[in-house]
Amino acid sequence: MIISPKDNLTWLQVRRYWELLYVLVSRNLKVRYRGSFLGVYWSLLNPLIMTGLYTAIFGETFASYYGNSIMNYVLAAFTGLVVINFFSASTSQALNSVVANGSLLNKIRLPVSVFPLSMITANIFQFLVGTLPLLALTTFINSKSLVNVLALVFPFLALVLVCTGVGFLTSALYVFFRDLPYFYELVVFVIWLTSPIFYPAAIVPKQVKQFLGLNPLSPIIESLRQITLSGSPPDLGLIWGALLSGVIILTLGWICFHLWRHQFMDLL
Repeated sequence: MIISPKDNLTWLQVRRYWELLYVLVSRNLKVRYRGSFLGVYWSLLNPLIMTGLYTAIFGETFASYYGNSIMNYVLAAFTGLVVINFFSASTSQALNSVVANGSLLNKIRLPVSVFPLSMITANIFQFLVGTLPLLALTTFINSKSLVNVLALVFPFLALVLVCTGVGFLTSALYVFFRDLPYFYELVVFVIWLTSPIFYPAAIVPKQVKQFLGLNPLSPIIESLRQITLSGSPPDLGLIWGALLSGVIILTLGWICFHLWRHQFMDLL
């Protein structure tokens, strides 16, 4: 088989991109947890504490929607918090990534997309090390099925796709609108409130539920809960719905980032 110079150049570009991504992710993690006692496990401690608070306040009220089991409510709240915390942290960090590296981009020619992607990847590493083992253990105890444990990858993949798309979009918009972080805090709060995190989706009125369906995190949370809590085989309908929303948002985010990218250097 003959490898053309064009193919060889493409392979070198891909290799350079991944090497740069590795360097940036390593730098992000080292800076973030330098001198930290728990390190990446802080990302697990936060949802655990919040789960305890939600359980103390709402556990008795909403346990009836989870088989009259406080433990099921604990797990349901934890899965919702894991999703919203990952979304909030990764997208908020990605938002500032291009502008924060503006001086570097003005000195060295680098692929701009690697900066928001490095923030998402750093949070993926945190999730895989800190949260995923606990979710996998919980899923196996409830379902007694390795299929359900392996199926956890699908809602998480959908979450990564959503976060990457939003990260591309917000990091591009922040180059033009420097007030965006203040507005984005409100957006994250609305997404948190409209996601079935501390409350079951069943209590939402039908008139409101159709608007809440626009929230891309809702199908991810429902799919993750179904796999983790139900003990039944993974619901393919929920999985495909979560993945579809992820692909749509990633596509929109990447298109906007790609279209606006040529204007970045004049504003950084």
